Amino acid sequence: MKILVVNCGSSSLKYQLIDMENEEVLAKGKCDRIGAKATEIGKPFIEYKGSGEKVKEELPLPDHTAAFEAVVRYLLDEKLGVIHELKEISAIGHRIVNAGPFFKKSTLVTKEVLDLFNEKSLPYAPLHNPPALQGIHACEKTMPGIPQVLVFDTTFHQTMPEKAYMYGVPYDWYEKYGVRRYGAHGMSHQYVTEEAAKLLGKDVSEVNMISCHLGNGSSITAIKNGKCVDTSMGFTPLEGVVMGTRSGDIDPAVLEFIMERENMDIHQMLNTLNKEAGLLALSGKTGDIRDLKTLRQEGDERASMALDVLTYRIRKYIGAYMAVLGHVDCITFEGGIGEHNQDVVKACVDGLEELGIEYDSSHIDDEQYEGVVSTPNSKIKMFVIATNEEIIIARETLKVLGE
Repeated sequence: MKILVVNCGSSSLKYQLIDMENEEVLAKGKCDRIGAKATEIGKPFIEYKGSGEKVKEELPLPDHTAAFEAVVRYLLDEKLGVIHELKEISAIGHRIVNAGPFFKKSTLVTKEVLDLFNEKSLPYAPLHNPPALQGIHACEKTMPGIPQVLVFDTTFHQTMPEKAYMYGVPYDWYEKYGVRRYGAHGMSHQYVTEEAAKLLGKDVSEVNMISCHLGNGSSITAIKNGKCVDTSMGFTPLEGVVMGTRSGDIDPAVLEFIMERENMDIHQMLNTLNKEAGLLALSGKTGDIRDLKTLRQEGDERASMALDVLTYRIRKYIGAYMAVLGHVDCITFEGGIGEHNQDVVKACVDGLEELGIEYDSSHIDDEQYEGVVSTPNSKIKMFVIATNEEIIIARETLKVLGE
């Protein structure tokens, strides 16, 4: 059985075709600059890796339908393709960031499901849900008759207790509009939890751990007996630790204070908090962890400060979630920062030795490492695990088809 995994952005489309017999990735790639006009700076293109070398083709991509048509053309290509006909694809799994309170588990796409998603769920992830909906409609046009499944990043966090997901705001905001903590990166945290259980030699239901998904967007999750009990991102992915361009936790009174003095409206403020804040704002130059490290080596004080803020905030969340869990089997690090920046990972746990956390400094210069990063004497094990959200989407899609 072959599952096509899809992750649609406003101007991009990432895809993988996975053979679920052995979970082998048969083909993968992306379409980028969808809807953009070709300029000297850049042109719309598709990247594809199937039964041959990776190829990149510049071509018009006026919308997501055109992008899926390009994907299908490559999947069926006589030389580079990996299937002979579309009916070899059993289903299409779509990543959905947050559908609010209306969907709690992976769901087969029907007219009723799409109507509910379109009418109720779009505001809960205004940057992500509209392009996801475009992708679903595009698949209907280019691959008619193939079942589609919505897989939600928020599903893994549905096990949080009320005391973790409720905000101290008027209760009718929750009753009327579903204002609560939803979290994000759920598929990443789910995958890493399952992999950590294997490394520990335990059943998933026996594992207590803290999962640190660190990238341009970051979230920390407390997992007890294999289930999420708290997570740092909230109603949207804006809450939590400081991120590449997102502010993370902030006193909401700051918004009114600045809006009055800078003559900003709420849309401008939210754009600033999402796209112009975080490490970018702290450093004044970049939100990219690699560039910040280079700048720090060159003596840039603000870049150094930005990195200190990041690792300090992560360390606070780790400490807080240790208190939540009581007993912790392991701490994991994943995502672009977690998997490729061991010096940053070390800084996230520096000073926690009294809590039984000791980092093995022999890995500090490893730019690509997966495995144990704690010392043999560390009471709490630490792992770097390369996350794989796509396989979770494929597994969830397969599960829905079997129901």
